[in-house]
Amino acid sequence: MSFIQILIIALVQGITEWLPISSSGHVLLAADFFELTGRNEVLVNAMAHLGTLFAVLVYFRRDVGRAIVGGVELVAKPFRGGPLSEAGKLAALILAATPVAVAIAGAYELLKTEVLEEQLRSVWVVASTSIVFGLVLWWADVKGPTHRTEREMSLKDAALIGATQAVAALLPGTSRSGVTMTAARALGFSRTEAARFSMLIGAPLLAMVGAYALLQFVTMDASEATGTAASMADGLQIAFLSFISGLASIWGLMKLLERMSFLPFVIYRILLGVVLIAASPWGLGWIS
Repeated sequence: MSFIQILIIALVQGITEWLPISSSGHVLLAADFFELTGRNEVLVNAMAHLGTLFAVLVYFRRDVGRAIVGGVELVAKPFRGGPLSEAGKLAALILAATPVAVAIAGAYELLKTEVLEEQLRSVWVVASTSIVFGLVLWWADVKGPTHRTEREMSLKDAALIGATQAVAALLPGTSRSGVTMTAARALGFSRTEAARFSMLIGAPLLAMVGAYALLQFVTMDASEATGTAASMADGLQIAFLSFISGLASIWGLMKLLERMSFLPFVIYRILLGVVLIAASPWGLGWIS
């Protein structure tokens, strides 16, 4: 891969991973444009996800530290009893948000076929999910004043929000962060709380996705690369650039949501869907 390809894909992943606009859809389009397949595509997927994972861990390091302490508290709870601390509750909320998405994503990996995967990767799927779920985000964001915080979140709330990640695991263009923020807003949580919790519960899933892709890379036949084979040096560059751009993206999103609504992202999603449809074989034929 050339440095320009590495730079573009890493920036696309880093910027879009935590925004409600679908990183998978954007990276898929970029990978298709550069005709990355086999080991090249798998390495890009692995290292870009790991880079953006570290970005959220660094930005929310205090919350991550609380969740780790809370996790230890959960393990010890059967022996010590008593109510959970705020750290323990945060760990419980993150755990409650994880199982459904992991189970469905795992089942999809086991049962998917090449034909199904090719159909789900189509421009039409990315375009339609971008528009439809963008409109759902707009509805959840404007349906009424919402000011709930983490302290008011129940395990049921967390499980419902987390379960929506399964939709994004199946449909490119949906946006994992987008559907979880949508669910949180629909349940009455403030914009910044919706975004923060979305990113915290996304970290475990992102770690699993990155680790799985990295395992695929190291066990894949080297002959499955196209063009110049991707190397671990390329992967480290992708991870670093994804980390830096991801960190900037998270900071920008949190600052933006302190001042305004999700409307800019809704507009962007609709415009992206329209452009993809217009550029499709049924439109202007710019993309296949």
